[in-house]
Amino acid sequence: MAHQAGGQPSEPRPGPEGLEAQAYLQDYATLLEAVPFPSVVLDHRWDVVLANTAFASLFRAVGPHPSAMPGDNFLRFVLFHPDASSVLGEHESRWCLPMLAQFAAAVERYGHDHGLQVIRRDIAQDPIMEAAYRHGLPHWIRAVGEQAVEHDGSVRPLVHPDPRWGATDCRVVDETPPTLRELGCTRLTLVLRPAGARRRPRRAAGHLTVVPAPEA
Repeated sequence: MAHQAGGQPSEPRPGPEGLEAQAYLQDYATLLEAVPFPSVVLDHRWDVVLANTAFASLFRAVGPHPSAMPGDNFLRFVLFHPDASSVLGEHESRWCLPMLAQFAAAVERYGHDHGLQVIRRDIAQDPIMEAAYRHGLPHWIRAVGEQAVEHDGSVRPLVHPDPRWGATDCRVVDETPPTLRELGCTRLTLVLRPAGARRRPRRAAGHLTVVPAPEA
């Protein structure tokens, strides 16, 4: 994690090269720590470059995993960590499928990227995930529309380990400034809604475990 307990910023993870870029990220880490909501900076592989203490607190009850910790790679956490659904509400339809869709777009754009290819290989090794990626994802996008793929502005359920928040909703806000974008990074902030403000659950339009069989 890019910050240690106690809110003191540490060195950014290896990412964009260059002294000026590293200096910018170091200052940006201080800014990130001042945000009360979970906020994270990701590269194009969803590797975590920076994250604040509020982000770490959201996932503090998550158990260890060799390759899918939320402070290492957020996409791998969403797709592969067995505890992801304990924090991310309506995990499959509201978190997995949108991120799978964004991953598919990233693979098209950065097709030869080794890190993305490793994730693609791991998806292929999971029969349910592979079926969702190849067959369920196109069906889901047709059902809910292209706008469901976007993170910015979407309202998604989650369960915070702090009982002051508990089961609530968050609005995902893309706060990427031009300099971060030039470094190939994206900043996402999860704006938590007060306890009791959660919207009624709605029927999901797609589900990883309900994948239409491909036509013969």
